[in-house]
Amino acid sequence: MIETAGTTSAGEPLGGIAGWATDLMDTLGAPGAGLAIALENLFPPLPSEVILPLAGFTAAQGRMSLVAALVWTTVGSVVGALALYGIGALIGRDRIRALVARLPLIKLSDLDRTEAWFARHGAKAVFFGRMIPIFRSLISVPAGVERMRMTTFLLYTALGSLLWNAAFVLAGYKLGDSWRTVEEYVGIYSKGVLALAVLAAAVFVAVRIVKARRDGRRGDERQRDERQRDERQRDERREVQGEWYGQQWTEQGRWADGRLAETAEFQRDRPY
Repeated sequence: MIETAGTTSAGEPLGGIAGWATDLMDTLGAPGAGLAIALENLFPPLPSEVILPLAGFTAAQGRMSLVAALVWTTVGSVVGALALYGIGALIGRDRIRALVARLPLIKLSDLDRTEAWFARHGAKAVFFGRMIPIFRSLISVPAGVERMRMTTFLLYTALGSLLWNAAFVLAGYKLGDSWRTVEEYVGIYSKGVLALAVLAAAVFVAVRIVKARRDGRRGDERQRDERQRDERQRDERREVQGEWYGQQWTEQGRWADGRLAETAEFQRDRPY
């Protein structure tokens, strides 16, 4: 944590991220709040639930205007999202597909379905994703990978960011010295989202493992059935071949018997 000289209105020193963000705002004004939020987008461990209410609290103290706080934090959100969009575009679909092809439990068909879903609902995903902790930054990466139209990306990123930022900046503005209350409630929300994400991932992995084992058993059964079918076919071929050879031997035997009979009759009728 970065210790700084930031203080509350009561003169109590602020340390850690809050102190660092306060120093940025004291030094740069509203653009400092925008810079802090841009960095928060790039480094999710930096909590927006601390920076945004603090920006509102700073505006309430008169060190910046409320409108400037809203505008600059939204600009910072968009700038950070653009950087992540660029990272996604640099990675590209081909690298993502190559990576997925090497991952266990995930199939390229899963990626195809995800891409198809994003093609239909990408704008909504970007808009609402900007208001979900953890995913609010990450949603920009698939948008870049899929090369979402830039105007669409910027519009929905700005709108979603403005709503998210406004809620927390206004909360900090109204709460004053109690702005940290926002952090407590959002912390519960963030933990809930994280728990749901972990649960969803665990269910996905469990289902895929069970399916892989079931498919493995079915594959073994299919191979066993194929071996048994091959053995039956070989036995049938052998039986048919045996019958054919038997018929050939029988016919040859009959022919030989006939020849012997003819020879014997010829010898018997031959005049000496």
